Amino acid sequence: MGEFDLITRYFKRPATRSPLGVGDDCALLAPAAGMQLAVSSDMLVEGRHFLSTVDPARLGHKALAVNLSDLAACGAKPLAFTLALALPGVDEGWLEGFSRGLFALADAHGCELVGGDTTRGPLNICITVFGEVPAGAALLRSGARAGDDIWVSGTLGDARLALEVFRGTVALSADAFESARARMEQPTPRVALGQALRGTATSAVDVSDGLIGDLGHILGSSGVGATLDADAATALISVEAPGLGKEILRTCALSGGDDYELVFTAPPSARGAVEQAGQDSSTCVTRIGRIDAEAGLRIVDASGAPVAQRFGSFDHFV
Repeated sequence: MGEFDLITRYFKRPATRSPLGVGDDCALLAPAAGMQLAVSSDMLVEGRHFLSTVDPARLGHKALAVNLSDLAACGAKPLAFTLALALPGVDEGWLEGFSRGLFALADAHGCELVGGDTTRGPLNICITVFGEVPAGAALLRSGARAGDDIWVSGTLGDARLALEVFRGTVALSADAFESARARMEQPTPRVALGQALRGTATSAVDVSDGLIGDLGHILGSSGVGATLDADAATALISVEAPGLGKEILRTCALSGGDDYELVFTAPPSARGAVEQAGQDSSTCVTRIGRIDAEAGLRIVDASGAPVAQRFGSFDHFV
C-alpha cells in the first residue's frame, strides 16, 4: 500500500470547516467573525511518550487528546487538526485501530482532520490542532494575581502510578493498574471546562509535565508566587493504592505528568462561578492552593507545615 492509498483508506473523510478537506497542498480554515484562531502542535515519539505495547486505538485517542488539552487550557473550541505520521511500515491492523481511536475522539469534539503528511521512519505522531476563541477571551498563563485561588480539574497522579508499575517500582492490583493505565493512555481533555472558565479564570495551563512544573509556567508568566497544599493534591489520586507511602503518592500527584487536567486560578469571589463551570462541564474541580505576591512556590501539608520533600517535573531532554 502506498502513501496516498494509506491516507485515502484510513484518514480521508468529508470536512465541513475546510472547503478543500484532505488532499490539497494546504488546508483552508475560516474562523467565525470576531473569533481568533488558537493553534497548538504536539509530537508523540515511541519510547519517549508511549510504550510500544500500547493499544493503537488508545494511542490514536491520546495523540489528539494532548492537543485538545492545549485548546482547553486556552478556553478554545476545537475546529480541525492536521496529522503528520511516520511509520516503520504499513501495518493495516495497527492503522485501523489508530485511526478508529483518533476519529472517535475527534468526532466527540467536532474536530476535523484537514491535512498532514505520512512517511516511513521510526513511529512518530505529530498533530497540529486549530480552535477558535472570542477575541480577547483566551485563557492565558499570565493573568494570575496575588490572592487568587489555585484550582485543578479531575484527578492527579494516576498516570504516573501506571508508569511506576511498568517500571517495576510499585505494585497495584490488576483492577487498579488497569484504571491507572487507562488514565495514562486515554486522558480526558477538559475542553468543555476550559470554555466554561472564560471570563472567570485569571490564568490556566494544562498539566502535561507535572503539576509543579506546569503551575510554574503560570507563576513565571504572571510574576507571582504560590502556596500549594500537597495533601489536597495527593487526595486527587483516584486509583486504590494501599500500602504506598506518602512520599511516592505525593511524587505521583505533584510531579507525575501525563494527567492532562487543567490547573487554573481565579479570585475567591469567583468560587461559585468556578464550581458552576465544573458542574456545567461535568468536571470535578478542587482548590489546592493560593497565589502569593512573594515569588517562589511554597509546598505545605494539610496543617500548613512546610513539606521538605523535593519535587521535579518531566523534561524531554533530561
